[in-house]
Amino acid sequence: MLMRLLQSDAPGAVLLIRLMVGSVFLSEGIQKFLFPNQLGVGRFLKIGLPSPEVLAPFVGGVEVVGGTLVLLGLLTRLAAVPLLGVMSVALVSTKWPILVASGFWALAHEARTDWSMTLGALFLLIVGGGRWSLDARLGPRLGHRRSTAAASGLGPEPGGDARTWRG
Repeated sequence: MLMRLLQSDAPGAVLLIRLMVGSVFLSEGIQKFLFPNQLGVGRFLKIGLPSPEVLAPFVGGVEVVGGTLVLLGLLTRLAAVPLLGVMSVALVSTKWPILVASGFWALAHEARTDWSMTLGALFLLIVGGGRWSLDARLGPRLGHRRSTAAASGLGPEPGGDARTWRG
């Protein structure tokens, strides 16, 4: 399972998408702590989200950790999942009202960053961290350890899982 999360045949140019997605999420997460009245608890309160004193720091933490993992290309696919969740809530809670009140073109203008981050995170979920990621460097090493353990009779059969574990 971990091998599937780490494996990526995507080209090195995926680094550019990781830099975009990771740096924006990291920056936004940090700013929720640096400027809580404008971007953290205060903003969540203004939007009307429940328990803003808990939710804002939680979302900020998810953005900091997720953004850092994406920048490093470490567990990239796994990191993309909660970031997509954050973006889904952001689009529904802050952009849907714009669509209803002001129409499509106002939404298109206001949601451009949210849309870009959503598509970028979705892209990373699909293709992984790419050739220049920690995922790409760690994946073969973990695969080697797994095949070595299986060959020694202490791990799962090659191509097997926990149900075929020997030892």
